Amino acid sequence: MIRRMLHSKSGFLPDVIILEVKQDTDFRDLQQFLATDTLLAGVPVIAEVSELPKESFKRVKECAFIDEILMLKDQSKSALIRKIGFLKKVKQQFLHEKSFSLEMSLHDHKSRPTYIKRSFDILVSSSLLLLSSPVLLLVMAAIRIESKGPIFYISKRAGRGYRIFNFFKFRTMEVDADKKVESMSHLNQYDAVTEGPVFFKVDNDPRITKVGNFLRKTSLDELPQLLNVLKGDMSLVGNRPLPLYEAASLTTDQWAKRFMAPAGITGLWQIKKRGKKDMSVAERITLDIDYADRYGFFYDLWIMANTPSALIQSSNA
Repeated sequence: MIRRMLHSKSGFLPDVIILEVKQDTDFRDLQQFLATDTLLAGVPVIAEVSELPKESFKRVKECAFIDEILMLKDQSKSALIRKIGFLKKVKQQFLHEKSFSLEMSLHDHKSRPTYIKRSFDILVSSSLLLLSSPVLLLVMAAIRIESKGPIFYISKRAGRGYRIFNFFKFRTMEVDADKKVESMSHLNQYDAVTEGPVFFKVDNDPRITKVGNFLRKTSLDELPQLLNVLKGDMSLVGNRPLPLYEAASLTTDQWAKRFMAPAGITGLWQIKKRGKKDMSVAERITLDIDYADRYGFFYDLWIMANTPSALIQSSNA
């Protein structure tokens, strides 16, 4: 049916192809068709696996032409639209950049050997969680004693491939601090006129608690991110996991590539900002894109070796 639509006089080209994958789905014919039809090279392919047993996911992941695997019942409409928009922009960007061949697509980034990096992440994050458990318990008690509310601050962040995940930190602010962002926009250190409202940071933020101020200065508030690393949401080294309100403004053709790399606790921009009080939005995202182009296990080791407090961000998110 897709072939008929593509070659019709209407010139129809879908924004996305969503495949409902079942136990008996045969990918061979579709894979051959997508590989030979250049019109579809820039169209994202999403596998919908709600009806598929989890033990069969491996078969779907091995299909190089599939860009994303989702359970649509777990996706909100807005999240799905963002995901489709991101995948489409990334695939079309690769097709139009002269430095990339037609074969250099999202699949190449997906198939990059990552088992060493992932094994290292699991080993280090689990070891650090075990070693730091007494400190974790003390911090949890201090937060509970000072103020009512949750011990952990959990927010939605966008990681590699614009995948949304729950991001963990120790709570350092008053409850519902996020709701005060708009009313404090005039205090933002980043110029929304020249740089756009991508990052938000306020000096001497009045929403920060006393315990929270200590946790931020010592970077202890970042320790729960080791749980994200252990779960596979993040890596020890990567790009900054962006809040959704920041990530949504970076899914343009100019910036989408920064989402090709994993999110990380520490990263390239932490090294490059040494000696600078602040770094512009453009500088930070340019470094994210540079990391997305070059990331790998040994490059990560170099970043960790050259980053003060390499496993814990010294800069507050």
